[in-house]
Amino acid sequence: MNHGLLLGCTPDCIPLMPIVEGEFEAWLERQDEALRRWLTATGFKVKPGSFSLVPGMDGRLRAVVVGLRSADDLWALGGLPITLPEGDYVLDARFEPRQLERFTLGWALGAYQFARYKAPKRATARLAIDPACDGKRIHDYADAIGWVRDLINTPAEDMMPEHLAEAMQALGETFGATVDQIIGDALLAHNYPVIHTVGRASVHPPRLLDLRWGDPSHPKVTLLGKGVCFDSGGLDLKPSSAMRLMKKDMGGAATALGLARLVMSTALPIQLRVLVAAADNAVSGAAFRPGDVVRSRQGTTIEIHNTDAEGRLVLCDALAEAASEQPAAMIDFATLTGAARVALGTDMPALFCNDDTLATGLLAMAEREQDPIWRLPLHQPYREMLDSKIADLANATESSYAGAITAALFLKEFVPAGVLWAHFDLMAWNLKTQPGRPEGGEAMGMRAVFAWLEQRFGKR
Repeated sequence: MNHGLLLGCTPDCIPLMPIVEGEFEAWLERQDEALRRWLTATGFKVKPGSFSLVPGMDGRLRAVVVGLRSADDLWALGGLPITLPEGDYVLDARFEPRQLERFTLGWALGAYQFARYKAPKRATARLAIDPACDGKRIHDYADAIGWVRDLINTPAEDMMPEHLAEAMQALGETFGATVDQIIGDALLAHNYPVIHTVGRASVHPPRLLDLRWGDPSHPKVTLLGKGVCFDSGGLDLKPSSAMRLMKKDMGGAATALGLARLVMSTALPIQLRVLVAAADNAVSGAAFRPGDVVRSRQGTTIEIHNTDAEGRLVLCDALAEAASEQPAAMIDFATLTGAARVALGTDMPALFCNDDTLATGLLAMAEREQDPIWRLPLHQPYREMLDSKIADLANATESSYAGAITAALFLKEFVPAGVLWAHFDLMAWNLKTQPGRPEGGEAMGMRAVFAWLEQRFGKR
């Protein structure tokens, strides 16, 4: 995977000079006359995203001066790999190692290009990793995030449940984890009826994917992901415009797998389990119908009000299985509702949590890592909106209000008291390119959760 990074500086590396807003004048006074004249003559202003290509007397590029919002801005250099001239660059600045690591990671994430079906438009510029940085850690993050992006960006034809299983199997082989799967009608035999219900209409059989890794004596953490590889809406068919991005409906599964990759590559001292409920919500004579009632693994009966509210259905069986082992923490990721996007926009996942301490910890790490999330309430009075006249609960409400909250309350029904649980309702997609965040699949909330896991269960 190309991250646009060099392990060491070469003699041809071009100095990259980052300058923080408010410090430009003092910095400029310390520079040589030629550099001062160039920046003054060209009217260079220090602001986020600004840069100046400084020529040398020989006509070659002498240096690049870059404007920063702050010394802690992860995305400060994120737009440069695909905008600077091809070549090798090195940071020429005095910053703390953690700041240098942030700059370098932002650069690596900005170098990402999805090239499975089309050659990249151009080669990226490359940045030498400063010796003060933890190069392995930067690569671990870039590998995990790039992999998540690749999984989400891959069209559904090449990312059906069986392909997701192959990706998970390869991940397990890389890090010495065990991976099991229950496929198709075997889901009924092993009592995962709701996952089977959602995926039974497809020629691509649904499956429950189960990865285990780590020392059994360590605290158990279980990650879960919604792996709906394409969501047509089922018999409650989506309009074509709403189907266009539905290859990303397995973004929760991709995020859980990317987080697992980070955990294993950094050898975090936890006992890790990852459950991915994978299905293709298709239309055929075997499709489940509005008005059907299905009995979940937990025994709860569910009336289907809307076949397009399928994500919470595949997750409920997986949550029941995860909770049965009483893990120290249980965290799920899902592209679950449009309502969360209406509330928070597309850049910020909604967090629902049954424990204030856990929520506070996750929010603090989100701010520290510049990986924004926002907590929404599990407002229990809204639970009655999920009541059914013929079953224990319905999978959707008849109201247009509080859709993200009622979806989370549905999931909460499958989380027993005493189990720490966090649920992320995420977009998993950048609608437009920003520095370090190209248009397409995205690992939202993943760095924040990893930082919390590292703080709670391990030390750097």
